[in-house]
Parts: sequence; structure tokens; C-alpha cells
Amino acid sequence: MEIHLPLTYHRKSLTLENFDKFKIHSKNFENQYCNIYIARLRALKEYLLEKVKIKWAQYEIITLSELSKRNQNGECIVIGILYKHQELKPSVLRELSDELQVTPQPPRTNYASFKDLLFLEDEMLRVKLVGNRMNVQDVVTGIVCAVLGHELENGEFTVIDWCFPGCCPKLTTVDKPLKSWGQILIISGLDLANNTQPLSLNLLSEWIIGMIGCTEIQKEVASIVCIIIAGNSVKGSIETHNYAGYYETKAHDETLLKNATMVTHKLDNFLHSIVQCCPVILMPGEFDPTCHTIPQQPFHPCILPQCFRFKSFYGVTNPWIGSINSRIIAGSSGQPVMNIMKVAGLTDISPLMWLERTLEWQHYAPTLPDTIPGYPYSKVDPLIMTDCPDIYFTGNMDKYDTKLVTANEGQVVRLICIPKFSQTQTGVLVDLQDLKTRPISFTVT
Repeated sequence: MEIHLPLTYHRKSLTLENFDKFKIHSKNFENQYCNIYIARLRALKEYLLEKVKIKWAQYEIITLSELSKRNQNGECIVIGILYKHQELKPSVLRELSDELQVTPQPPRTNYASFKDLLFLEDEMLRVKLVGNRMNVQDVVTGIVCAVLGHELENGEFTVIDWCFPGCCPKLTTVDKPLKSWGQILIISGLDLANNTQPLSLNLLSEWIIGMIGCTEIQKEVASIVCIIIAGNSVKGSIETHNYAGYYETKAHDETLLKNATMVTHKLDNFLHSIVQCCPVILMPGEFDPTCHTIPQQPFHPCILPQCFRFKSFYGVTNPWIGSINSRIIAGSSGQPVMNIMKVAGLTDISPLMWLERTLEWQHYAPTLPDTIPGYPYSKVDPLIMTDCPDIYFTGNMDKYDTKLVTANEGQVVRLICIPKFSQTQTGVLVDLQDLKTRPISFTVT
């Protein structure tokens, strides 16, 4: 009698390098937030100078202070940071004043209006931008930009064209044998506090471990070298209360805190079985139990005590950038793109298109610190893109979307919108060799 032994598949090896670009070593809130804009302008100005000298070689490049001294009406180039004045944008002083008058504060999903104004500023001055050749809704505050045009008699600047830093150059990476690339699985928005599909979570866990599926499926799962979880694993939303109802809701908030503790224990148990079989990179999200200021720092080890005992578990920042098997991978848990969509207010531009524009703007979160809470960096803005990623993702989106883009200098980047798992029961598989992607669903019918 012939005995057939079960097939054994060995998971592909992982070579991981965490760039630690967004790790905060000291928190100092004594600096002014304006310093981060100055640092951003100084860092990206050189990229713009190279581009405008090629694009607009026949025009003169001047500063805002030199603009007012010009006696000629000829066209010129000015470089600075865009500032978008919006009346509907959140204001701490205005919201506090309204709350003390017991006025309810409905959350806004759109800060844009026809009254929005656009300015260009540098270290010293600011000028109002006007003209029919620019769309105020196409940009947001915090973008380093070069504008071509001329000054009007009233001091405003008419824009003929503008230019952004563009995608940063790609660093050369060490070539690896094609068979050792493997795949990565990216998921986001587990939202264990409100997830109503526990069977989908069980299917996900057992599929990763290799407990379900035929031999072909198990062979494919073995090619997954790493799992990236992009935020909102504990919660996908949070309740907010105004000043008037604070004391009445204190007891309710204590109950929510106890529930959050139970959910983090649930997350620890869920990931504990996975990290024993496959490396996991865990990013915090907007509603997870960590500081919400961007860049968010990794989960504290005491929150997930079982997982942090394993070398295959990596608690990282949000945003995060690192190298997996020589592929540079960068992304966030979704806050930068969602905030840009609020500020711009354009419904015909998809999250994937805004993600692509952050590549052109060369910044992970340009609206920080204007409408996204951030640290008051004084000398360096760490959220500037200095490494061109091979894979660039944003988590907690409503649906899966992807695109392969080629920048001006030939940089090839795979853009991916990762859907919320709690709502779609879907993750995204990415082949590190050819950068092809496909969604994989764990929906239980």
C-alpha cells in the first residue's frame, strides 16, 4: 500500500529594513509651527529650481521681496509655499467659543467653498494668487510650489502656470534572485470593536496560517513574506462630545475605556497565532490607542504583550517606510489622503488620484500641521519624501483601487488604496517581483 505524505511548504524568507524615518526621539512643543513650513520650503526649493530652469528657462526667478521692487511688468517665477484660506476650516478658538455658548458642533466632511483664497508665502512675505488658469480646489495648504506670472497693480499675482517638485529620484537597490521576491499582504481597518463579521477574521487567520485551502492555495500563501496592517485595528471610529455634555458622558467614557482594553486583548490574541507563522508589520491608525499626532508612534508593547515577544512582530509608525526584500514600501493608515479630500472638496477626484498627487508634491502629509495635528518640527520636516517607493499605499479607504505610475525620470511606483476590512472583508496581495496586485476577499455568504 502506497502512503502519500502531506506536502510541506516553507514560507519565503523576509529581509526587512525599517528606515525609522518617522520615529520621534524627543517631543518638544515649545517651537512655533511656522518653522516646519520654512524647513519644508528650504528642503524642496532645490528640486523646484532644477525643474523651473528646464520648464521656464527664459524667465527670471525672484523672491517675494524682490517682486514688489520690480519696475517692469514682465513675467517672472516665484517659489514659495501655498496657503489656502478657508472659512470652513476648523478653528480651535472659534469652536471653543461656540461650545461655551452651548451650540452643537456638527462635524464637517468638507472644508471647501467658493470663498476660498490662495496665497503664496515664503520666510518673510505673502502674496495673493489670482487667475483663471489655476483651480484653487486642485491644491491644499502646505505644498511647495513655483508659479509663473506677473504682479498686478493692486499687489496680487496673476498665475499663468505652476510647477511642483515632482517625484523624488529612485535609489538603486540590490538585485535579488527573482524566485526570492515573494508577496506581501496589506490589510487595514480591522475595527475589532465594531466588526460584525467574526467568521471573516477567522478565515483570514486560518488562510494565513495555512489551515484551509487546497495545495495550490497553501503554496501561494507560503509565498507571502510579510503582512502589513495599516491602522484602525482596534477601532474604526470614535464618539465625540461637546463641552456641554462632557460631565454627563464621563461615566460612559470610562465604559468605553474598559471596552477598548478588551478589544486590544482581542487584537493581541488574533495576531498571536499569525505572528508564529508569518511576520506582521502593525501600523497605528487614527482611532487606535496611541497618540493621534502625525507621525503616530508604534503601539506600546504593554498593549500587545503576546505579540511583542516575537521577533516576527514589528510595531511601526504611521506613516511608515521601509524595505522588504529590496522593495521600498511606504504608506499611511489613511489620514493624509482623507484630510486632503476634506480640504479640497472635489468629489470627482478619487483617493488614488490624491495619493498620486502627494508623489508629485513630494510630501506624505502636506496639510500637516494646518488641518492634521503634527509635531512642531523646527529644522527638518521628516514627512518630505526622500526615497521614491516601489509600493505606495493608503489604508482605510472605502474601496480597493490601484494604479502603476511612471514618473518623469522613469520611476515606477505601484499606488494602492487598501479598503477597510471590517466593511469589505478584503485585503490586497502584492507581488514584489512584478508589482502586480489583486484583492482577496474573505466574505462569508
